[in-house]
Amino acid sequence: MSADHSTPPPPDSSDNLPPTPGAEFIHFQLVAQAKQAAGTLRSLGVTAGEHVAVLLPMAPESVVVTMACGRLAAIRTTLPLGEPAGMLRRRLVESGARVVITADSCYYNEQRYAAKKVLDAALTGCPAVERVLVVHRLPGPVPWSPDRDLWWHQALDTLEE
Repeated sequence: MSADHSTPPPPDSSDNLPPTPGAEFIHFQLVAQAKQAAGTLRSLGVTAGEHVAVLLPMAPESVVVTMACGRLAAIRTTLPLGEPAGMLRRRLVESGARVVITADSCYYNEQRYAAKKVLDAALTGCPAVERVLVVHRLPGPVPWSPDRDLWWHQALDTLEE
């Protein structure tokens, strides 16, 4: 059976979609960044069996966090994008996570989603959360708590053991 290449491709609908940041990793880079992230999480006190909450879109950092948690035998707790702050709070309290990794903002359902802002609202009433690592995805203002929040890229560069 041969493929029919005479059919034109469907019209490009990408003009209607928001831009998505792209990154490409080779296996070596992915493993290296996972090792670095595991060292960072370890330096923040994450140990085997402990939960790390994650509020990220489908992005390379999400894979890196999963691999880093695996290296530490920590448990990745996914916080779904689009959930109201109360639901995120409930998941955070149930998990007992002390470390949360989130995007500053991202696209969700073709609209800008202020993940960090929603997370901050959810953290009211979550005294167990000590650190929030923020992955930069989109330009714009980001609410910040200097005693708690760290940029992901800076933490990976400075906190690795």
